[in-house]
Amino acid sequence: MDRFDAMRAFARVVEAGSFTKAAQTLHMSKTTVTQLIQQLEARLRVKLLHRTTRKLSVTPDGAAYYARVVRLLADLDDAETSLSSAAAAPRGRLRVDVPSPLARLVLVPALPAFHARYPDIQFDMGVSDRMVDLLGDNVDCVVRGGEIIDQSLSARHVGDLQIGAYVAPGYVARLGVPVHPRELEDTAHRIVGFMSSRTGTVEPWAMHCGNEHIQVKSRYVLAVDDGNAYLEAGLAGLGVLWLPTYMAAAHQARGELIPLFEQWRFDPLPLYVAFPPNRHVSAKLRVFIDWIVELIKQYVPDANRDRRHPSHP
Repeated sequence: MDRFDAMRAFARVVEAGSFTKAAQTLHMSKTTVTQLIQQLEARLRVKLLHRTTRKLSVTPDGAAYYARVVRLLADLDDAETSLSSAAAAPRGRLRVDVPSPLARLVLVPALPAFHARYPDIQFDMGVSDRMVDLLGDNVDCVVRGGEIIDQSLSARHVGDLQIGAYVAPGYVARLGVPVHPRELEDTAHRIVGFMSSRTGTVEPWAMHCGNEHIQVKSRYVLAVDDGNAYLEAGLAGLGVLWLPTYMAAAHQARGELIPLFEQWRFDPLPLYVAFPPNRHVSAKLRVFIDWIVELIKQYVPDANRDRRHPSHP
């Protein structure tokens, strides 16, 4: 038995809550992972996990051992990456999850420059707007818009996305231009709904103009939970959109989107890089986070504002 392989397997089973998911993220068979845990328990002469056909839980001894194992594996990673050659050239596989519009419009086009600087970092990039279980899915970090609800996560604030309202010319030709946001609530006007991955509902948008503060919740023809689909629905004339300006800029320049309510201001959308609290911030993760911060500054004027929650690498 390789003790470090066994400890890594045990840590992944605890984090994933499943032998099957742990095996998938470790690129091992479920049988191999099971055998490693059994051998580890035999060596330690303690029961680390309670296993039934329906549930897996950690024993008190297993919980204490997991805390030590996480620190030990982090120290091992530190020892490897502290070598001058490793520190100068971070390497390895990085598992990240990012919103689909941000990936398509910002991150992927900029990746060649990142790869030129760090050719030995390999990305496994999930592209979605869904909620991600960072530990269970073995993801190193996620980039997400909105406040971080899970206070146990570590996160770095990388900027505030400025928001605007937009509509397609085809929509205006049919229904005209709404002059006041309240016109979206009780008339023939419609929005395109964006469903929160956390609540499954279409949240109202907070707006203000001078001393007037309102929350607009309109009817919709279509609600989606993906940013790219949301944009395409608006371009097709299905309703009014609330968009980060980086998503709207090119379409507005081509006349495909018309800005609305320009005297009104929307609450900005904070953008965070979040990562598991027990996950060691490796050299490859650190350079990726720093790169994201610098990249977002090109799209968000106040991205360098110091706003951290609750910690950053």
